[in-house]
Amino acid sequence: MTSTFFLVRHAAHDSVGNFLAGRTAGIALGEAGRAQVQRLGQRLSHGDIDEIYTSPRERTRETAEGIASACGLALPQIDAALDEVDFGSWSGKTFEVLNDDPQWRRWNTTRSLTRTPGGETMLDVQTRIFDLIETLVSGGNDRRIALVSHADVIKAAVSHVLGLPIDAWPRFDIAPASVTTVVIGDWGAKVMTLNEVTL
Repeated sequence: MTSTFFLVRHAAHDSVGNFLAGRTAGIALGEAGRAQVQRLGQRLSHGDIDEIYTSPRERTRETAEGIASACGLALPQIDAALDEVDFGSWSGKTFEVLNDDPQWRRWNTTRSLTRTPGGETMLDVQTRIFDLIETLVSGGNDRRIALVSHADVIKAAVSHVLGLPIDAWPRFDIAPASVTTVVIGDWGAKVMTLNEVTL
């Protein structure tokens, strides 16, 4: 008896890579992102998904709703455990500005020991995503659940399953609109696919 989780990063917004979106309100998918959602929906419609949960952010909700529509499922359930990292006062700043901040550089060197300004640590993030996963696993076996979230949140979950330190985050990518599959059973947990992108 197993539970399968499809960890989906939201599709792209128009400013991916230009600034730290974080929990900034009003960041919706761009045209490219909406096309990614269509491809994601087609890919996941073959996965026999039972339920979808999503971060509260607009870009994740749009992604999750597109998947739900393609899979013939009810609207996704919003869960704060899937929310973006609370970057505090860094949210909305350009990376050019952030790169001049010593605390930002420290965050990207040793996230296990660094807290965002007014926010949280990556260990906090890892705890909340796995608390949710454990709750969903306890709800019954043979469930197939999509969790639509953000790159760093998915990286925290994958690192936990693989037994990697939280500071291993730069060693693998989680691209926009990618799917990472984790299977959990009485025997433990495995990462079955990592960063699958449908072209």
